[in-house]
Amino acid sequence: MFTPTNVVTDNGDSFIPASQRPDGTWRKARRVKEGYVPQEEVPLYESKGKQFLNKVSKPQSIVLPSGQIAHQTIPGLFIVEDKSKEKKASKKKAKKDVNDICLKLQSTGITLPKTATSKASNTKEKKDAEKEIEIPIEKKIKNLKKKLREIEALEEKLKNGSIAKPEPEQLQKVKRKNDLLMEIHQLEKSLQ
Repeated sequence: MFTPTNVVTDNGDSFIPASQRPDGTWRKARRVKEGYVPQEEVPLYESKGKQFLNKVSKPQSIVLPSGQIAHQTIPGLFIVEDKSKEKKASKKKAKKDVNDICLKLQSTGITLPKTATSKASNTKEKKDAEKEIEIPIEKKIKNLKKKLREIEALEEKLKNGSIAKPEPEQLQKVKRKNDLLMEIHQLEKSLQ
C-alpha cells in the first residue's frame, strides 16, 4: 500500500497530498502540522521491561573463528556448546535413574488383600476410636435435649392427628424417649 509523505509548500505549510482509495474513490488533500506521523506508521509502544525480555530471549548465535557455535546471551559473554559433555552427562543420568528405580522395586514388597473378616474388624476399630474421642458432657446433654424436644413435638402431632400414617422410623423415635431421658439424667449426675 502506498503511504503518502508530507509535502511542504513554499509558505511552510505541510499537507498530505490527495490519494486514491482501493475502491477507486479519491481522498482530499489534508493539511497537517509539522512532524505529523500517520496513525498507521506510529510504532507500537514497548515498555523497558518488554524490550529487555525481547533482547534476552533471543540469544545471538555466533560462529567463532575456531568453527564452534557460541551463544551470546549477555553482551561480551560467549557460551560455547560442548556436545560431547552433554551426551556423557545424559547417559550417566539415565543409568542413575535406572539404578534408582531398580533399588526401589527391590525394596517394595507385595501384600495380599485383606479378607472380609479383617474389614469387619477394621470398622469396629474405627467405631471404637470415634467413641474414644471425648465430646464435652454439656454438648452431649444439649444434643440429647434437642432430640427429646423433637420426640415431644412428634408425639404432639400424633395425638392431634396431623400425622395420619406415621412412618416406622417415627414410631421408633417415639419409643426411644425413655432411653434419652435416662441418658440425660445420668449425664447430669456426672456433671455434679
